[in-house]
Amino acid sequence: MARKPAAPNASEERESSKKIGVLQALWPFMRPYKLLMAGALAALVTTASMSLTLPLAVRRVVDSFRLEESALLDFYFMAALGIAGLLAVGTGLRYALVTKLGERVVADIRKSVFDRVIGMSPEFFENVMTGEVLSRITTDTTLIQSVLGSSASIALRNILLFLGGMVLMLLTSAKLTGLVLLIVPAVIVPIMVLGRRLRVISRENQDWIAASSGNAGEALGAVQTVQAFTHETKSRAQFGEMTETAYEVSCRRIKTRAFLTVIVIFLVFAGIVGVLWMGARDVRAGVMTEGTLIQFVIYSVLVAGAVAALSEIWSELQRAAGATERLIELLNATDNVQDPDAPTALPSPVRGEITFDDVSFRYPARPDTPALEQVSLTVAPGETVAFVGPSGAGKTTIIQLIQRFYDPNEGAVKLDGLALTDLQRDNFRKSIAMVPQDPVIFAASARENIRFGRPEATDAEVEAAAQAAAAHDFIAKLPEGYDSFVGERGVMLSGGQKQRIAIARAILRDAPVLLLDEATSALDAESERAVQAAVDELAQGRTTLIVAHRLATVKKADRIVVMDQGRVVAQGSHDQLVAEGGLYARLARLQFTDGMAAE
Repeated sequence: MARKPAAPNASEERESSKKIGVLQALWPFMRPYKLLMAGALAALVTTASMSLTLPLAVRRVVDSFRLEESALLDFYFMAALGIAGLLAVGTGLRYALVTKLGERVVADIRKSVFDRVIGMSPEFFENVMTGEVLSRITTDTTLIQSVLGSSASIALRNILLFLGGMVLMLLTSAKLTGLVLLIVPAVIVPIMVLGRRLRVISRENQDWIAASSGNAGEALGAVQTVQAFTHETKSRAQFGEMTETAYEVSCRRIKTRAFLTVIVIFLVFAGIVGVLWMGARDVRAGVMTEGTLIQFVIYSVLVAGAVAALSEIWSELQRAAGATERLIELLNATDNVQDPDAPTALPSPVRGEITFDDVSFRYPARPDTPALEQVSLTVAPGETVAFVGPSGAGKTTIIQLIQRFYDPNEGAVKLDGLALTDLQRDNFRKSIAMVPQDPVIFAASARENIRFGRPEATDAEVEAAAQAAAAHDFIAKLPEGYDSFVGERGVMLSGGQKQRIAIARAILRDAPVLLLDEATSALDAESERAVQAAVDELAQGRTTLIVAHRLATVKKADRIVVMDQGRVVAQGSHDQLVAEGGLYARLARLQFTDGMAAE
């Protein structure tokens, strides 16, 4: 199961918590929608202007109460009503445009992150859990959507209200405005100090949520194994512990934010009460009119509300900055396996010659353990070569290097004499068909699972591939035949049935190079004979590499390569290797004489 991650490094977080500017990384995703942003900004400025104009109308109405001419009073009331109407329409338009912008940008971010991650080599996933990646694509982008879809526009609107309100307050009463300005530093300081702390906690909270999602995804992805080993209680406890930790961190975030809100609101409204008291004394002294005082109070409320809203939004921006950092980490993640800037063109048709030129390799996660050491090997076009040896000998590593999931530390792997590092990966991989040891079945129909090998294939070609892989009969018996849904990871199929669909997929691909990694390991004897015949037919004219533990499946190979501890220790036909003695002869005695399966 997933190891419990450590809390984020505090010193690093303190440094990064100062960088709300990380949100600038969202600009490349927003740039294509400048027209939408311009419309939203125009609506935002309009609504802010109407909000600042409304107190002027209110002042006119109040000061006109004593006028004998009712027409002027009616005009002021109608003007106030018109301003309110414009404010309502502008606010609705701003909401629609800004929300659309947020949804559009977040959709683009999700696609960019997925596009980036789906092309990463397996080395990347040795250090990052799939569930954590999914959490970043969903939870983190939801935070960003909240900011772009509402918080950012509300922040800009409140900044305009704050600045405009302060100017109009100054024009209304310089004396009372001076009193208000004394309060501003007392409000801004806690916002800056506690807001910085809030972002650190928010980032830690998101990390725990991602780790919890990764843990749950891993457990649910292997639910049968979890239940078979009665591991449910421990899995529940582990997930519960991580979820509770995320909850505890979120409680710290909530307390910090609540404390910030209390401080800001108290200081703001205490200041308003003080200003109102001073203003009431000026009205009684005849220094200002009732309308002027009400106008000033409304502006004070607007400014106070703007400050309070900005304190709330600052917290949201802190959380979004943490989420943006995590997404940018994925987008900027380096991959040691890269396509060359100027790839060499692969000759057509591909002959299928595979060469290992003095290849040594160590998995990044196990740098002290050699997986291959000085392997030199050439597989001729159309040749069938089987790789045998004990577990950990390097057989599957051969298959992975041929697909360039990893690059060798020394030497080169070549296809038709061209180093794979000089070729574009999606170009040469089209020439390879693969049947893995653990067949991957997607949550789709049987037909679509086979068609995965060649998406443009016709239904007739799909069914012909299933016939060749001895899969047609059991597929035809499914409730809806080839259109039957086979469940997530093929849970509705047996191990042998999944293996045969994977073989049909490889047959349909019709590639010049065929890789079989324990392709018949999950088949019963009858199915294995049928599939072996199909594989023998498929291998004709193709370069075929077979990894197998059961030697009975490799006896017909043109050549058998015996591997041990990452080295090639012997090569030859079955009869030659048995006659030579050594590792292969010992494996053959175990399987054919004693009847024991070598693992």
